[in-house]
Amino acid sequence: MKRFFLRTAALSLAFGVAACAATGSDPGASQPTGSETSVILQDPVGLWGSKEKGQPWLELAEDGKVSGSDGCNRLTGTWSASEDLEFAALASTKMFCEGVDDWLSRAATATLQDGNKMLVLDADGKELGTLAYGGKVS
Repeated sequence: MKRFFLRTAALSLAFGVAACAATGSDPGASQPTGSETSVILQDPVGLWGSKEKGQPWLELAEDGKVSGSDGCNRLTGTWSASEDLEFAALASTKMFCEGVDDWLSRAATATLQDGNKMLVLDADGKELGTLAYGGKVS
């Protein structure tokens, strides 16, 4: 249902932008660039980051579940999307791994940038780090 809503909203926005561009009422008005529209239309489901040993990653599933790792500890919880991604009930194991920064375990929200980068924020809106899009997971 969430995915249907996101796609419907994205299509409505895309048609609205196309309709405004087609009228040509203001030839000097700027139109969204390809990268701006890709952020709007990006489906966040998939792998963010790298599953290589010691690297942080999140995997967002279509059913609203999220799993991942901060490079040491396993993460699990749920996610939802409105203007930004929101993480709820994010739980983490508490193992000690020397030299691993556990910043991802403090994730509360995230924004998508350039269609292929996730900027992760804590509950206070402080930037924690970024994850690159790793693709759809089968």
